[in-house]
Amino acid sequence: MTTVTNNTGTTPQTTPQTTSTGIGSEYNSFIKLLTAQVRNQDPMSPMDSTQFVEQLATFSSLEQLVNSNTALSSIASMIGDLNGLMASQWLGEDVTFASSFMPYTGSEATFSYEAPEGATKSTLTVKDSEGNAVWTETLDADETVFSWDGQLTNGGTATKDEMYEFVIDYYEDNSFKGTAVPNVITKVTDIVSDGGTLRLGTASGLTVDLAQARRL
Repeated sequence: MTTVTNNTGTTPQTTPQTTSTGIGSEYNSFIKLLTAQVRNQDPMSPMDSTQFVEQLATFSSLEQLVNSNTALSSIASMIGDLNGLMASQWLGEDVTFASSFMPYTGSEATFSYEAPEGATKSTLTVKDSEGNAVWTETLDADETVFSWDGQLTNGGTATKDEMYEFVIDYYEDNSFKGTAVPNVITKVTDIVSDGGTLRLGTASGLTVDLAQARRL
């Protein structure tokens, strides 16, 4: 499936468990070293009390850090479980999300859009993967939902699984005013993991982040 991304991109999640393991190893090494120093100190020349207190303070700080990272790992795990539960509740639901691109699945593709105030006409242009316009139609100014069944201007049919771009231009009294991004209307079919992030797999052939999708 193709991934829908927003303008800010995706930041890979860090894994708290790795940090916790590294700190825990240093913590254990510190304990062994401190114990060896106390056990092997010269009775005639014992460790300086100030130095010993400083090392104990370091020991306390390391202990707190290890405990904190362990707690963070537990919290991260619970958040992951909660996200999985939330994502599973979207299965079978009709959703919508913004996307100018969608692969042709062999079935009719449905979109929605909102023409800005003052627009008197909107046109839909479908472009193939090479940027060639393969279908154009005029949409009603107040139309909010439209479909494309894969029909091409030359009388042919779109190529299955090829990526197509959907461009909506809107006009006011035949004066071009701008381009709108359509919203895909589709059904959630599965939950997929992308780099540790749960995403919604849809019948449109696209996957989308939970934060970008909206139930209908």
